[in-house]
Amino acid sequence: MNKTRTSHKIFSWGSLALATSLLVSLLAPTAQANTYSLPNAPTNVTSYLGARGVVVKWTPGANVDPGVTGHVVSAGAGSCPIFVPIGNHSVVTMPVAEGQSAGTPVVQAVNAYGFSKRATSNKSYTAEQLATVASAGNKSVQVLQLSDFHGAIEANRSFGAGLLASSWAADRAATESTIAVSSGDNIGAAPPISTEFEELPTIEALNIAKLDVSTFGNHEHDRNLEHVSKIVGASDFQWVVSNYNEGALDVMKSGEKSVKNFVIVDRGGVKIGVVGSNTPETIEQIFPGNLDYKDASGAKKTISINPGVTGVNSAIAEAKAAGADVVIAVLHQGWLENSDGVAKGLFVELASQIKGAAAIYGGHSHQTFASVIPGSTRVAPTVLGQVRAAGVEYTRTQICIRGGKVVGQSIEHVLTSASSSINTAVVSSVKTPDATATAMVKKYKDQLSAKLDVKIGQVSGTFPRGGSPAVERSGETPMGNYIADVMRAKYKTDFAIQNGGGIRDTFPARTYVPAATGLVRTGAGPLDVTLGDAFTVFPFGNQIATTVITGANLWKALENGVGGNYPGDGRFPQISGFKFSFDASKPVGSRIVEVTRLDGTAIAKDSKEYTLTTLDFLIYGGDGYVDVFTPSKAKVQGALLDVFVEALRADMAAKKVTQLPAADGRIKKVG
Repeated sequence: MNKTRTSHKIFSWGSLALATSLLVSLLAPTAQANTYSLPNAPTNVTSYLGARGVVVKWTPGANVDPGVTGHVVSAGAGSCPIFVPIGNHSVVTMPVAEGQSAGTPVVQAVNAYGFSKRATSNKSYTAEQLATVASAGNKSVQVLQLSDFHGAIEANRSFGAGLLASSWAADRAATESTIAVSSGDNIGAAPPISTEFEELPTIEALNIAKLDVSTFGNHEHDRNLEHVSKIVGASDFQWVVSNYNEGALDVMKSGEKSVKNFVIVDRGGVKIGVVGSNTPETIEQIFPGNLDYKDASGAKKTISINPGVTGVNSAIAEAKAAGADVVIAVLHQGWLENSDGVAKGLFVELASQIKGAAAIYGGHSHQTFASVIPGSTRVAPTVLGQVRAAGVEYTRTQICIRGGKVVGQSIEHVLTSASSSINTAVVSSVKTPDATATAMVKKYKDQLSAKLDVKIGQVSGTFPRGGSPAVERSGETPMGNYIADVMRAKYKTDFAIQNGGGIRDTFPARTYVPAATGLVRTGAGPLDVTLGDAFTVFPFGNQIATTVITGANLWKALENGVGGNYPGDGRFPQISGFKFSFDASKPVGSRIVEVTRLDGTAIAKDSKEYTLTTLDFLIYGGDGYVDVFTPSKAKVQGALLDVFVEALRADMAAKKVTQLPAADGRIKKVG
């Protein structure tokens, strides 16, 4: 297993002035009353068959802040949606493509925050009726998009491999010109059923689902480039990335399978270009050295990741020059928050700079988001889409090309169960998992269960994880306290630091489903925990290291831990043996207010030395801990997972239930 740990930003939505209210479920942007909000739905939608399509009329809803930028008129799978900029009349002729199935027109208002609820026409149309006004010059392209799958091949809250494959098969059957893409992080930070088999089960699952194209996320680099090459070789789909340095793509190829700047996929006579880019945060979020390679001359090189869109725009231009009728972009960049009347985050910032893409899909931040960049009379609109993690949803986009020009797009978030919080959400009608995918998952599950369905202890209750801001990335949390205390006690050091982003699930793990029966997994407790739970909570194979630090080193480490994109980064320190307070309203680098021993004795920013237990990932500069520790002073002691399991088993041997730690005030947020 690799030694890396990475962070996915699950950002705070509600901490800034005028920010939208927090959805506990992290499903979609919304807003507080009297602040910024999603649009109101149109009313009085009527329609009739016209000479050149379906004529749709509506009454706009009351305006909001930020203002409505336009309306999207669509009619489901295979339809030819059209975008109507605000200021135009509230009537439009929706084009009809040849072979379009029956449909009912719907209208949604759009602003920077997203889509309104659907307003449905008073009439529906059969395929025969639509055929009378269809035109061969109208083309409908369907895009299925996934992101941050993280090896979620078992059906739990997610689609899993089986239902994802059957759902996508049904979508393809509905629309001939369909392409499936991923915005990265298909692997890594995954359950044991993927990580214990070098992530190959996930690639096999995506092959069965017939994924067409994927870009890289930071987690694709959780292991070294040799592993990336292995993954590329195992993929039936094409990998694309356009913001890596020249020469990097050749390093990741496997035999005849290569990584490209762009790819063109011909579906139903439509040539669909796909470009991709990865987040530059990858460089600090993976284990140092994972991007290193040797060039043809034997010289050591490191993959560099351009933070801008120069490479993306160049790849789009190349794809169009090569004959692409329409181009889409998959970015491993995240939406951040709604604040001050603006949708914020690198995803929307970069999307606004991309030229010539009909659809741009994000990832990385594990949040639902959708909107439209309106365009102009000379520039086509661009739809934006992003999904949550672990396969709980995917986007389904319809793109209309009329006379060779994109005229509109509609987007849906497809879920396994209903959600009233996502205005673009629809529930999948597919309920039967794909048999091949199901058998594949069972094959690996059977191999895994004998090893991991082993009881290692009992806990008094569920150790929480997640939320917004994520509990392990914003403050003191039970698992953080527990693992930091265990590490410090094991190696008898003064202090211990564990990065919050290294904690990847609840405990018992929500995403690990034991095959063994008779285990108590729900309720008030005590709850049984297995080796599989332990692997799921700490999937990265990190090693524990002990070292010597000064007071100045400790302050610097803590400043890094509460810096970056707090609250959200995995760098946040979970600690043992000392206390600290911080003020997140202060500038990065000056947020630590006080650091003390447990007895209240101040720890100064001086040269006094202390012993520390932490992770090798942090020692070598991961998660931004650059120039904080001295690797030459560190000693690797053993695997984090082994120490964690050993502590639980010791309690079980003593017939003790491991207690859910209470917050004891070791970390305090002030200001």
